[in-house]
Amino acid sequence: MSYELDFETAEEVDGIRFSWNTFPNTKIEGSRLVIPISSLYTPLNDKPDLAVLQYDPVSCRAPCRAVLNPYCQLDLRTMKWTCPFCFNRNNLPANYKDISPSSLPHELLPTSTTIEYILSRPVQAPPVFLFVVDTCQDAENLQALKDSLIVTLSLLPPNALVGLVTFGAMAQVHELGYTNCYKSYIFRGNKDYTAAQVQETLGLSPRPAGGAPFSANIPVTTRFLLPVQNCEFQLTNILEQLQPDPWTYANDRRPVRCSGVALSIAISLLEQSFPNSGARVMFFGGGPPTEGPGMVVSQMLKDPIRSHHDIERNNAKYYQSATKFYESLAKRASSNGHAVDIFAGCYDQIGLQEMKSLPNSTGGVMVLSDAFTTSIFKQSIQRVFNKDENGFLQMGFNATMDVFTTKDLKVSGLIGHAVSLNKKASHVADTEIGMGSTCSWKMGAITPGHSYATFFEVATQGNAQMQEGSQKALVQYLTHYQHSSGTYRLRVTTVARAFVSAGNPQIAASFDQEASAALMSRIVMYKAEVEDGIDVLRWIDRMLIRLCQKFAGYRENDESSFTLSQNFSMYPQFMFHLRRSQFLQVFNNSPDETAFYRHTFNRENLTNSLIMIQPTLLSFSFNSPPEPVLLDSVSIKPDTILLLDTFFHILIYHGETIAQWRREGYQDQPEHANFKELLQAPRTEAAELLVDRFPLPRFIDTEAGGSQARFLLSKLNPSNTYKSSYGREPSAVVFTDDIDLQSFVQHLQKLVVSKDS
Repeated sequence: MSYELDFETAEEVDGIRFSWNTFPNTKIEGSRLVIPISSLYTPLNDKPDLAVLQYDPVSCRAPCRAVLNPYCQLDLRTMKWTCPFCFNRNNLPANYKDISPSSLPHELLPTSTTIEYILSRPVQAPPVFLFVVDTCQDAENLQALKDSLIVTLSLLPPNALVGLVTFGAMAQVHELGYTNCYKSYIFRGNKDYTAAQVQETLGLSPRPAGGAPFSANIPVTTRFLLPVQNCEFQLTNILEQLQPDPWTYANDRRPVRCSGVALSIAISLLEQSFPNSGARVMFFGGGPPTEGPGMVVSQMLKDPIRSHHDIERNNAKYYQSATKFYESLAKRASSNGHAVDIFAGCYDQIGLQEMKSLPNSTGGVMVLSDAFTTSIFKQSIQRVFNKDENGFLQMGFNATMDVFTTKDLKVSGLIGHAVSLNKKASHVADTEIGMGSTCSWKMGAITPGHSYATFFEVATQGNAQMQEGSQKALVQYLTHYQHSSGTYRLRVTTVARAFVSAGNPQIAASFDQEASAALMSRIVMYKAEVEDGIDVLRWIDRMLIRLCQKFAGYRENDESSFTLSQNFSMYPQFMFHLRRSQFLQVFNNSPDETAFYRHTFNRENLTNSLIMIQPTLLSFSFNSPPEPVLLDSVSIKPDTILLLDTFFHILIYHGETIAQWRREGYQDQPEHANFKELLQAPRTEAAELLVDRFPLPRFIDTEAGGSQARFLLSKLNPSNTYKSSYGREPSAVVFTDDIDLQSFVQHLQKLVVSKDS
């Protein structure tokens, strides 16, 4: 069996990769795998030939509610089907009376492991987009932000509802339905408003539950959230006339900025007007909150904003209270199915570390840029509103994901941008990994780019082993979401994996080292939020040693005998690069940057996750076509150009000789046209990498000896350092005290084969 081919097929068809593709049939053997049975699943995976059915699914009776799928047993004589998850027999609907073995409904075809249903349940309201705009910025930055927001209005569906909250020293909610003049409601920036106070001040009445479905012809009751087609002119005028906040401050002080109050009011406005309906709060911050609830730093410039060191030593005065405040907002937003996006346009920090629970819990995006004038921000915000081939936004709203398993497998938890719905069931494990003790999670927003790590454990005890090959483990993912077309949809993915007895070589052969690296990295990110960095690194090392002791071949106390099979051989290398990555090594990164990096990792698919863990490096030279090279200092050569992709950065590095020729202008001389082509080749390749990347990565053009070459050198395996040059070119020397990959692997082998380890 070609497991590698199976991995790729499963990812393409079902958007899923498992760490192990054959499971041991007892709980104790499952625990000895070291890396838990787990999957990385992309619910809205872009499947080319996805079947979209225009009717409601056939579900098993309560409390199971699993959906009819290709693994169900059919009894065409009695027109009944048996659910493989609870073994209940259910009647097929009357409209299935004409089915036969040669004429099955679409959901029962063997190829229909992933399908989508358009549900008959009506959507109560169109998607809502509420902009929360920081006006404490210089005129140039604010103008760039206003221009981008005006462009964004043209990207929204005409019936989408929009609103605007601006803030500086005070927060303003703009009334878009009042066209005689500009009208807004002012809220003090140093007061914590309850939802009831916001409702009373704005004169809101809660939206009646179970009201009529929305229509473009039915006026929306709130004056603050109106369809784009009805208020685009008014909102554009308001945006164009926005001015920097007039509140004055001394030269030794920061601007007075009440970000927390503005976010609280925006969330209150949505939860009063459109509870449990698709909505996004899009927050644009140009600096840190310095006023009211949620402030992260004082107004005095002499008080520096907190660092990682301050947070670790509990020297960050406002950190705990601000984090608690934003977590409470995140809980309110997620319970109503609303997403919160954070766009930072500032050279300094704006408090992403404290605010991270807002996008992390709701499925919102986080974009970090130096200013709103940069292409990173301008192109990233436009990519949020990418459309599919039918012209609909590539985003879902107010989503939930349920996971069902057969009785021999239980759900341990999920790691991703979601919150637990605390739904108990017989297939929920006692062991928790990530958000556990539930089989259902909620996401305020979901896109084809969102992936979720789900973890499982074998439930069968050792004294109740199932017969070899007698049963498969089935997992079914049900993702309900509000589609931007104005319908509710259900994406159903059902996959099967075999159980085998302990010691069966199929288990080791089914190991997917790429998926396992991404899934273990998710656990590492989760642990890094609550544990000390050194403890997390030790945990990575322990897990790696245990995995090698279990699956490597070796003789005791003989390092030279150590061998790893091909499908395990890259895993130690992934862990080496993970240990050195910006996700764990926070030195030289601000807390905001670390929050941004971890947020992005926890939403991306397998391919992008691996690029973040172990960046790709391409070499361009006169002597050979572009080719991948080792992420190693030996790849730096004077006569080559390197293209590094770390996901967050795209870097072109010119070797010493190439850089000198470029400075002398050889590329402008007709007789050196091939040199001009060589310089252009990595730029062309970089442009292709940027096409679908979100957020837009930072582009760096540097050369040997350049200050920004550090972005490359920090990612390379330092096999050639100032301590051991091995006679190689000086340009390939990396000045670091980090150990290299070879030393790391040698030390790993020593610990694995040691009798006392």
